[in-house]
Amino acid sequence: MSQLKNTLKSDLLKKMYEHSMEAIFFVNADGEIVDMNPAAEDILDLNVIELMHKGDSITVCHSCEGYTSEVAMMSCVNCFLKSTKEDFSSFQVYLNTRGQGLVPYAASFHTIDEDEGIRVFMLLNLTKQYRTQEVLYQTNMTKYVIKAQEDERKRISRELHDSVAQELLSSLVDLRVLKYMDTDEVVLNKLQHTEASLTRLLDDIRRLAVELRPAALDDFGLEAAFRSHFKWIEKNYGLIIDFKAELSAARYNNEIETVVYRICQEAILNGLKYANTDEIQVRLFEEEGELQLIVQDDGDGFQLNSREPKGTGLGLFGMRERAELVHGELSIVSELGKGTTIHLRIPLSPLSLLPERGDAQ
Repeated sequence: MSQLKNTLKSDLLKKMYEHSMEAIFFVNADGEIVDMNPAAEDILDLNVIELMHKGDSITVCHSCEGYTSEVAMMSCVNCFLKSTKEDFSSFQVYLNTRGQGLVPYAASFHTIDEDEGIRVFMLLNLTKQYRTQEVLYQTNMTKYVIKAQEDERKRISRELHDSVAQELLSSLVDLRVLKYMDTDEVVLNKLQHTEASLTRLLDDIRRLAVELRPAALDDFGLEAAFRSHFKWIEKNYGLIIDFKAELSAARYNNEIETVVYRICQEAILNGLKYANTDEIQVRLFEEEGELQLIVQDDGDGFQLNSREPKGTGLGLFGMRERAELVHGELSIVSELGKGTTIHLRIPLSPLSLLPERGDAQ
């Protein structure tokens, strides 16, 4: 029974050695490669393998560019082949590989035969993990930048509303009081012109404060923010927004609400600038476990892959980028003379719902 187990164990170890994704090198006391598995052979250049099979003294140094130490990304100081003081049970190393160039590996290097000085050098390619980390880093940095942008917009919006707008309003009140005092006609006309200018300035500041960060979005959620924004659009530009909301939840988490609001805001702005239409349909609803937004118009439309897009094209790029931050999917369908449809789909989870108001993103 024991012999059967040993045979089975030997067979399994052999299969692991031959089929492992890890490159396995056996190195002697002089740093020469004495054997390696197929995964290791795939790493080395063919001329290196050829020389090794001819009996030449081939060391790991033929491919190795150094390991990552505490002071350098790639260092040969205290080389793992020679150092007996450093712990090389787990470290990172860079190798020049066949067809892939310089590749980072998770490595381990330890003795398996003290008498013969045989050590095993095992490598696991980290390229995929590095790419995943890079995408994660870029996503997190994008989220951080957008969050910082929204926080700054919110701060400026509140400053405009609570400070600048209030000071202007106070000045307007003072001017209106002066109109009823004993003043000559020239002064009265000047006061009226000044009052009109301040009124326009106050309206502009209020509009800017809302565009920067609508208070309704933070206080009451998407539906209220949309209705307020669309009312302002209709009043100032005459564009009719046919808005329908079919939401199961009153609030969603702040990141989702901000993404949906900004994408819709950009879609409406694009329609206002380029669609040449009097009406835009907006539908906000939940379906199949997703929060969905559809912005549709019957205007001029455009060619999606045109080399000469209207505007800079950064608006559409920004919309897609924001959608990706919440794992959403943004589709844009447009055709010349047949209008444009923008469809945003965001998967919902229990964490997506926000029963109570939270801090804005």
